[in-house]
Parts: sequence; structure tokens; C-alpha cells
Amino acid sequence: MNDNLVRRCLDGEQDAFSLLVEQYKGYVFAVILSFVRDEEAAKDIAQEVFLQVYRSLASYRQQNFKGWIGRIAANKAIDYKRKKPFQLCQLETAEAAWGRISDGDGELEKLLLQREKETRVKEVLLRLPPIYKSVLYKFYFEEKSYQEIALEEGISPRTVESRLYRARKTFRQEWGVESDETL
Repeated sequence: MNDNLVRRCLDGEQDAFSLLVEQYKGYVFAVILSFVRDEEAAKDIAQEVFLQVYRSLASYRQQNFKGWIGRIAANKAIDYKRKKPFQLCQLETAEAAWGRISDGDGELEKLLLQREKETRVKEVLLRLPPIYKSVLYKFYFEEKSYQEIALEEGISPRTVESRLYRARKTFRQEWGVESDETL
């Protein structure tokens, strides 16, 4: 049915697009709301989503329409959150949100969870002192050894080890955990 509606939309039939909107507006709203937690903002973002869907229908590859439109909705919601100051008290974890609205294929969920965590890791890293930020970044993101980091920083491998220990501890405090669950 969706492929037929998409074809009809591409043929210029306005009623077909209205049917697509009607069929998916609840799903799109739920996806967005799980990220932004603000009904008015979710309504505005939903309009942007359907505008993007309308513009991008020609590039849709006739596979999983629900997954495709869900990905657009999630990306728009994430873009909105990036533009808005980070407010930890209003955010629900992506895991909990997707537990309610998962589309079943799991790939979209994994991608969104990964993006959410990467964004939060970067925010926490930015708050760390430069000497800690540098060794953490080189060790975890550039996958360099203690010896490589020591050469680049002009310090001993033992100092790298010490800074990594302190950096992990500071990172965990900024993240809000006391155990090694993050690093």
C-alpha cells in the first residue's frame, strides 16, 4: 500500500500525500516527542519532517517506508536538540524512548542510540581540562598507545597512564557515574 501511495505522490496526486501524512503522523510525532519532550516543538518538527518527506520522495528506494520516515523524523529531532541548549533534566534516555516506539528492525534504534551517546560524550569531553581531553581523545578516538601519546605530548608513558586515570575519573564524574560503565 505504501509503495502505491508513494507512486501516486510521485505522479503528482495531492490526495495520496495527504493519505501518507494521515497514516504516519502519529508515528512521526511519537518519534520526535521521544527526543524533544515538548509537544509544541514536536508539532513544528513534524511539519518539517513531512516537508522533507515530500521533497525526498523521489529518492526513496521502495524498501522500508516506515523506517525511512522514522529516520527522517529522528534526524530532524536530533538537529533540533543540537540547536537547543542541553537540558539534562528534560531528556529521556534514547533507550527508554525507543523501547516504546521501536519499529522492529533494530538498525534505526542502534543508530540513534549511538548518535545520542556520541553527542553526550563530546559534550562531556569539552568540559574536561585540556591535558585530560588530549590523552583521552588520542587513546580512545585515535587508538594510540601510551608510548605514541607520550612521544606526541613530550611526556613519559607513566605520565600518560596517570593522566588517563585522572581523565577517566573526571569524565565519570562529569558523566554522572561512579563506576567504569562508560570508559
